[in-house]
Order: sequence, then structure tokens, then C-alpha cells
Amino acid sequence: MSESAEAVAQAFVRAINRQDANALAELMTEEHQFVDSLGRLSRPGSDASGLEELFQHGPDYRIAVDETYCDGPVVVMLGRAQGTYAADGLATAENRWKTPVALERG
Repeated sequence: MSESAEAVAQAFVRAINRQDANALAELMTEEHQFVDSLGRLSRPGSDASGLEELFQHGPDYRIAVDETYCDGPVVVMLGRAQGTYAADGLATAENRWKTPVALERG
């Protein structure tokens, strides 16, 4: 029996917050799309190596979900993403950021 769409979406957020690139890769399909806060689209596919690089640039990257809406196979989560950009592996206070985030699984 497959997991509910909401359970998969929650697992996705937990894997991001653990910075578990392998778990994320298992949850993503080849069609997975990521749009960052600047509107840039990428397709990481099911390869964990690109995700590990993302976590190196944001060693404290986290998502906080404030609202979740479900309708069958579609889940929308609203909240915020935050972290610190680690230039050359060094995360400094002036590189801390926070932005609204919307996650959709459908």
C-alpha cells in the first residue's frame, strides 16, 4: 500500500531538515522540480550528489511548515525556509536569510 500524499510531503520536509540527501533522492521522481526564492527552476532528478552540495552551501537550512492543505494526491505546504549561506564553507551571521516558502506535491 502506498503512503498518503501528505505523509510523503511530510517525509520530504523531515529529510530536508535532517539534510538527508539520500532520503530526499528516494522521495523525488525524475520529474521533480525545485524553484528557489528567485524563481530559478532546477531538476535535481533522483541523484543525491546535487542535494549534498546544496546542504554544503546552507549547513543550517531548514523548512518550517505553518499550514498544510490536502486534496487527494495534491498537498500544499506553506511556511518559511531559512538558513545561512556558507561562502567557502564559512557560515557567518551576515549571510543569514529567511524567506516564505510553498511546497507542492501532486
